[in-house]
Amino acid sequence: MSDALPMFPLNMVLFPGVSVPLHVFEDRYRAMVHHLLRIEDPAQRLFGSVGIREGWEVGSHGSQSLYRVGVKLQLGEVESHPDGSFDIVAVGRCRIQLDRLDTSGLFPAGHVVDLPEQPATVPADVSDRARATFTAYRAALAGLRGDPFSGTLPRDPEYLSWTLAACAPLPLAERQSLLEAGDAGERLILVTDLLRAELRAMNVIPSLPATEVARTSWSPN
Repeated sequence: MSDALPMFPLNMVLFPGVSVPLHVFEDRYRAMVHHLLRIEDPAQRLFGSVGIREGWEVGSHGSQSLYRVGVKLQLGEVESHPDGSFDIVAVGRCRIQLDRLDTSGLFPAGHVVDLPEQPATVPADVSDRARATFTAYRAALAGLRGDPFSGTLPRDPEYLSWTLAACAPLPLAERQSLLEAGDAGERLILVTDLLRAELRAMNVIPSLPATEVARTSWSPN
């Protein structure tokens, strides 16, 4: 059985365990924030997000095609502004699958089911290769424009897989493939392969990180 959940489609892919700041200014999503704030228990202030495959977050036409796998988020910090907009911070809770989107109400509502992470035993060498590849990619970026990352990488394979997926500035479709990976081991192998491909491309065009050659635009939210 699917559950109804307020939905906020975005031109980005979000991940469980990762916080994201969003600027909310469209009427439909302002209505969504008002709805969530009326929920007494902060732990139940939940909404979902899926990536937009085709289309836009804003405007009358909106999204034309959505990915089906996204993330359930919990509303955290909220700052309201005199113009009615909000700056919010939300934290990814778990993956969801969107079965149907209803746009007839004040804000979009999705019929979704949870997609729990499948347990997996990840060999140490898989985690080590992913960690080493990301470290090399981070060093290559730092040499071009300064280190965009901070902190240390987690040791737990599942948390490591989500951290690398979130930190790697990859194209939307590749980030979506990381979100949809079946388990932490599969995700670590995939992110290693994707980052190695980026490093090879950066060696061909050393003046420009491969992640900036052709990318979808950043979210206005």
